[in-house]
Amino acid sequence: MAFDAPADFRFADSHEYVRPDPELARVGLSAYAVEQLGDIVFVELPEVGERLSRGSSFGSVESVKAVEDLFAPVSGVIERRNDAVLASPEELQNDPHGEGWLLQIRLEDPAELEGLMDLAGYAARVDGL
Repeated sequence: MAFDAPADFRFADSHEYVRPDPELARVGLSAYAVEQLGDIVFVELPEVGERLSRGSSFGSVESVKAVEDLFAPVSGVIERRNDAVLASPEELQNDPHGEGWLLQIRLEDPAELEGLMDLAGYAARVDGL
């Protein structure tokens, strides 16, 4: 499978990504995971102001095939959530690495990013699945 994502993305084993930024990091679900889910019909996300702990569940994505939990790839406070994805879940499917982002968070510990895979590592992982 060809894998296309911005080079600065970092990925968790559970297929969530983080796009680091000095102000707010963007969190989303990888295009690979979205493709595996198929037609997405519902997205559940936490409220702005909630704190995420790395590895904890923070919502879910429901497709015609399955319901999958979302897991925080890093710890931080939610500053924004993508209400457009909540209103139209197909936005996640149409552009998961762009307009289909899920949350923007203020990182508690930027060093947590080092525990995530870079693009090449994640591409190798999904190619092996």
